[in-house]
Amino acid sequence: MKNTEIEILKPVISLLPDNPGVYQYFDVEGKLLYVGKAKNLKKRVSSYFNKEHESGKLRVLVSKIHEIRYIIVDTEAEALLLENRMIKQHQPRYNVMLKDDKTYPWICIKKENFPRVFATRNVVKDGSVYFGPYASVRMMKTLLEMIRQLYKLRTCNIKLTQDQITQNKYKVCLEYHLKNCLGPCVNLQMEVDYNNWIDEIKHILKGNLKNVIIRLKDLMQNYSEQYNFEQAQKIKEKLETLDKFRSRSTVVNPFISDVDIFSFVEDPASAYVNYMKVIDGAIIQSHTIEMKKRIEEAPADLLAMAITELRERFASFSKEIIVPFEIDFNLPEINFTVPIRGDKKKLLDLSERNAELYKETKKAMQEKANPGIKLQRLLETMQKDLHLNELPIHIECFDNSNMQGTNPVASCVVFKNARPSKKEYRHFNIKTVEGPDDFASMKEIIYRRYKRLLEENQKLPQLIIVDGGKGQLSAAVSSLDELNLRGKIPIIGIAKKLEEIYFPNDSIPLYLNKNTESLKLIQFMRNEAHRFGIAFHRDKRSKEFIKSELDNIKGIGEQTKLALLQKFKTIERIKHASIDELSECIGGSKAKLIETYFLL
Repeated sequence: MKNTEIEILKPVISLLPDNPGVYQYFDVEGKLLYVGKAKNLKKRVSSYFNKEHESGKLRVLVSKIHEIRYIIVDTEAEALLLENRMIKQHQPRYNVMLKDDKTYPWICIKKENFPRVFATRNVVKDGSVYFGPYASVRMMKTLLEMIRQLYKLRTCNIKLTQDQITQNKYKVCLEYHLKNCLGPCVNLQMEVDYNNWIDEIKHILKGNLKNVIIRLKDLMQNYSEQYNFEQAQKIKEKLETLDKFRSRSTVVNPFISDVDIFSFVEDPASAYVNYMKVIDGAIIQSHTIEMKKRIEEAPADLLAMAITELRERFASFSKEIIVPFEIDFNLPEINFTVPIRGDKKKLLDLSERNAELYKETKKAMQEKANPGIKLQRLLETMQKDLHLNELPIHIECFDNSNMQGTNPVASCVVFKNARPSKKEYRHFNIKTVEGPDDFASMKEIIYRRYKRLLEENQKLPQLIIVDGGKGQLSAAVSSLDELNLRGKIPIIGIAKKLEEIYFPNDSIPLYLNKNTESLKLIQFMRNEAHRFGIAFHRDKRSKEFIKSELDNIKGIGEQTKLALLQKFKTIERIKHASIDELSECIGGSKAKLIETYFLL
């Protein structure tokens, strides 16, 4: 930010009150850049201008601020709510973006005589009672199915007034004959009994199964005492249905009641918050949202924003909220709990697993739709794990290969964007080393490879990997020293035994988690270099063997050798072939030469 602009804003900042409230930043064109909440407006806004920020995005935001506006509120809770609503209304460029554009269904208890109970995505303000919204359609359908098993509610949409019922305006429909309805339209069911059902359904939808079960048990007892065993049996069946539903939902201590749980996980681009509603130890709602980051915001601020959004969306008024860490924001009559052990910690862990699963599922879907995202993430992970200054888009991996000291060779495999670039693979015949010396061989091939790239003005890789530990790595680094490339190309060694990662001038290796994508990619490159080198080594040994046997026979040329190998495949078969078989392939005179050679 220019000094002149800071000077312009200083009087505004100095006059900011110490009250809770919401502040807004505008650019020179009057566009809203950012909305934030504060317990203390003066302290919070001042913090943007009195220090150097590490985040580049935050520095850009501050540099664009031309005007500051604010709204004072009475409480921190009001500040949270106002911030949330303003962000959703204006969607400022630098605010976190809630990635959630779905319309979730509700369960409606219609305001009418003999109310219907049904699912809807449209909330109409006509006095009807709505429960939800339900992030899981499956959960909502399960609840509705259970309600229909317990209560024989009407499903027709006729207007049931007492006058019309008394005047016999209606006739029973098929649902009555199927015993799915008790016929309130023809006065076969009293409205007071029907409304008792509706009261019980409201308790169920609120998660208060305990109250419903107590009432049904009392009713069953009354029927039994009156010897009305048929009605008692029907009540017993309802209790069994409720008990099965509760047993499927209970996860911990059933005495944990009316609690909200919020967990938080994040990656560099987004934060994910899972919300669970628990009543009587049963999870009655669970939902996860993604918050797309625009600038670097503290996890506590993001979590506070999510809590406000989700509690408002799901109409929760729980007095206890379980969170993974302390939130520096107070809400009236709300108790924040950070559990360390016990049943509440189990619930928080369960919520966190849900958030983590949502994050991984979201990433998998994005990567499936766009494979480039996965490659980018993999390279970013490797850059972070190996402490590289830039993305390792171009990686080269080296391996030596010799067997019993013969035919020493080496291989270089090239990966671009975490994928093999096979046309750029290279083989090396070791020229300056006598016998099996892996260190000297590694030094030779590193020197030859990068001397040639420098001479041809070709691009150098962002990472070199050598197969081996400290010895091979030191040999490779000495070649880079000779070429004046030390420090210009990052280089690591990977030792096979424990898969240790070695860095130059560091005797302590890095141990990456065996399940990390970075280690898996390094292992794949190392194995690919080994495979490529072994294949070249075998081919070379085979050619050397053929040359030493057939090229020593005077009078046998290349065409004759080719004809023999095409028919007999191996030298061993040629040795044991009869004179007639050889003659049939290459003629009698040459067959005699071969027979004579192998008999000597």
